Amino acid sequence: MRKVGVAILGLGVVGGGTYKVLTEHREFYKSTQKVDISVECVLEPRKERLLELGIDENIICSSIAEVCSNPDVEIVVEVMGGVEPAKEYVLAALRNGKSVVTSNKELYCKYGYELEETAKKHNCGIFYEATCVGGVPVIRTLLDNLQGNEISSLMGIINGTTNYILTKMTSDGMSYDDALAEAQALGYAEKNPEADVEGFDAVYKLSILSSLAFHTKIPYEKIYREGIKDVCPIDIQYGRQLGYVMKLLAIAKNTSSGVEVRVHPTFISGSHPLAAVGDNFNAVYITGDSIGDTMLYGLGAGEFPTASAVVGDIIYCATHDNYNYSPFSNTQVAGAVRISDNFRSSYYIRVEAEDRSGVLSKIASAFSRQSISVARVVQDDVSKGSVPMILVTHPTNENSVRKAVEEINESSLGSRVVSIIRVAG
Repeated sequence: MRKVGVAILGLGVVGGGTYKVLTEHREFYKSTQKVDISVECVLEPRKERLLELGIDENIICSSIAEVCSNPDVEIVVEVMGGVEPAKEYVLAALRNGKSVVTSNKELYCKYGYELEETAKKHNCGIFYEATCVGGVPVIRTLLDNLQGNEISSLMGIINGTTNYILTKMTSDGMSYDDALAEAQALGYAEKNPEADVEGFDAVYKLSILSSLAFHTKIPYEKIYREGIKDVCPIDIQYGRQLGYVMKLLAIAKNTSSGVEVRVHPTFISGSHPLAAVGDNFNAVYITGDSIGDTMLYGLGAGEFPTASAVVGDIIYCATHDNYNYSPFSNTQVAGAVRISDNFRSSYYIRVEAEDRSGVLSKIASAFSRQSISVARVVQDDVSKGSVPMILVTHPTNENSVRKAVEEINESSLGSRVVSIIRVAG
């Protein structure tokens, strides 16, 4: 039986989970996968963490050079997070002929092209299932299971923190601040939650997923991004009245006018499968020309769900002699396909209008001049001289909506657009 040595860089939540799974399941993997996976060294400066996990001091390393020079290490697991020193360490491992498994979505999103180029040069593997959607096997699905399909769209809830916050705001009527505080108390949100609530985390993941889905490089800088900090509870309530549920969705569509890639708060029909994905769960809804619609669902973060993805990559690497790389030209710049920012969507628009005759007709005229068709209008009771008015459009273009909203806000109509939320079809 072949023995494969592993080094783990970083023993935080995911690294600790990976160490536990590998050591506790070692005999199971020997009997089922016919490979003996042994943790040969760990690199972690926090002595208290090492003691907490009961790690043998004989396998503790003090530098990446020590890891790279260890002849018993074939696979290096990077679960440190951040760009540096993670990038330096991963490149060092690859240059020393060691394959790498990483959960670092920011690193892979920004520098995956460089990591892959180095891996190819030194005949190593680079594996990154755990970068996207925790324990949900979406990377391997796109690479190995759906390659017979031309993917037309990918839509998902791929950040557990924001999904938990929006679930609490929807189901319990909590404010954004209270829901965030609860998420932080439960360990779902970081002390500084910016990467999650501003949508950066989802953007990194969508860059990776859309590149695989459409076989072309989609740089993260090309992805439109809106976070959830400005979501108003009143819009969530109006949305529920209309049969919608609010989610922070990552959306990628391959259209005749180009690829759309965007992350933003979105209303989705309560009957859609993604609407039922609550709390810190994640899901990805994929449409292919042969398979039709399919959805992958599960825990998108956490010690053991993410460790499951890491260990899956370790086993795959340990049991395969050939290494697969990106099914597209993985460079720093965008691929040949055009990336469009003139999205096509339905829109929920909340207007605060003065309570006087002719206002609605003038708003309708502003929409008509941009060829925007209104599907639904909800007018609430008069409140302090203004009338909350909700309009839901038929599918239209982003640029048309922006022009109409600008006209309404700059005119003397006595109206002001206070909220715009895209509605997923």
